[in-house]
Amino acid sequence: MATTRSNPLGSTREAPATPPTAPSRTLDTFANPSPGRDYVIQFVVPEFTCNCPLTGQPDFAHFTIDMICDKTCIELKSLKMYMWSYRNEGAFHEKVTNTILDDIVAATDPRFVRITAKWYVRGGIYTNVVVEHRKKGWTPAPRVDLPAANLGTATGLL
Repeated sequence: MATTRSNPLGSTREAPATPPTAPSRTLDTFANPSPGRDYVIQFVVPEFTCNCPLTGQPDFAHFTIDMICDKTCIELKSLKMYMWSYRNEGAFHEKVTNTILDDIVAATDPRFVRITAKWYVRGGIYTNVVVEHRKKGWTPAPRVDLPAANLGTATGLL
């Protein structure tokens, strides 16, 4: 027969003495493994939360961070803890999105970063905030458009 235990949280599992992780405003970095090449790292944060600075009600957003690093990259766990650190903070959509961009630039000095923050409906209005940073003197390589592969006609399937 299984033994059950109870704690003040109402769970049968005991809470750890210290949480395994905690929110933090520190963005840790590591050396870019391919600094001679422009390549995009895309972080998708579908559960960003902060609070409205006027009402204290929660605001939710889906963040996409597209980044071309230079010498350093953001360590993923620190980005998770960083984004979590906004959970109880009051901030306007525009301010928090720009602050996150500024902090990423300060931590990594990237060639390029674009943050797209898609804020969930509030008062019947969706808000999207898009912010960018380009390192002075950096220009992207020209876009290469390749023809779409149409294997169906080549194999006689279509």
